[in-house]
Amino acid sequence: MSWESGLRADGKTFLVTGANAGIGYFAAEQLAARGATVVLGCRDTGKAELAMQVIRSRVEGARLRSVRLDLADLASLPATVDALGVDSLDAVVLNAGILLSEPERRTSPQGHEMMFATNHLGHFALVAHLAPVLAATTGSRVVTVGSFAARSERLDLDDLQSERDYRAKRSYGRSKLAQMMFGFELDRRLREQGADIASVVAHPGGALDALTPARPPLFSRSLAQRLYSLPARTVLHGKHAGARIIVRAALDPEVVGGQLWGPEVFGLRGRPVQENPLPHMTDGDTAAKLWTASSALTGVEFV
Repeated sequence: MSWESGLRADGKTFLVTGANAGIGYFAAEQLAARGATVVLGCRDTGKAELAMQVIRSRVEGARLRSVRLDLADLASLPATVDALGVDSLDAVVLNAGILLSEPERRTSPQGHEMMFATNHLGHFALVAHLAPVLAATTGSRVVTVGSFAARSERLDLDDLQSERDYRAKRSYGRSKLAQMMFGFELDRRLREQGADIASVVAHPGGALDALTPARPPLFSRSLAQRLYSLPARTVLHGKHAGARIIVRAALDPEVVGGQLWGPEVFGLRGRPVQENPLPHMTDGDTAAKLWTASSALTGVEFV
């Protein structure tokens, strides 16, 4: 029997960041279909409402809520956590992220490089603010959504925010590597404290919009896009398939903290499987220095 057969999430509550589009949307839809209460954490409340409408049209009786979540603005996060209004949280899925392509370096309200601020620092601070409610929930999880792009990058601890040398694609990859290193380091620290919280890292592989089923009016694909994407099916998959990996990391009772999950075929497509993280993703010395820097930049401390 596969892990998917009969696995339910009734009575459980999940927060999915960036749940109005892409991987996050499909993770929310799939969790709702298993009976979970899903809170969509989105910067744009209008898009969150539309995403919930689409999920409800596909999942009868879906239990959904949304909170406004702007990960780039660290000062807004305590109010977001207060707005959750929950006494227990079975998992938070750290999915939201941005990939900027313009050559100019952009900064957050606190002056941090925008991709590093959104993809890593915001999630670091969010988990710190959620720590009490996660600790109050038996067997809770933090699922960090990384990226295949992190494989080829290395952190520059002396230039974490690309102030001296900004290249958009590289800065994105480094921000996702920082996320993944945080996920592994978080699990090490939680285990040292004997906390009943598991930190799991997952990545969706090569997930393309063109290989993703439409969810109108949220998003759709043209005939040209579908035809153009056919050859890519041999090595890549859609965002709905990538989301299944995230959902397994959040739900499967056999998944444990400190693991990395990704797609079966070359880490790019296929069913969820456990992977061996590359050494630079779990380097303890670098992770500890990143943690110290992240705590200083966000002004939060935990574990």
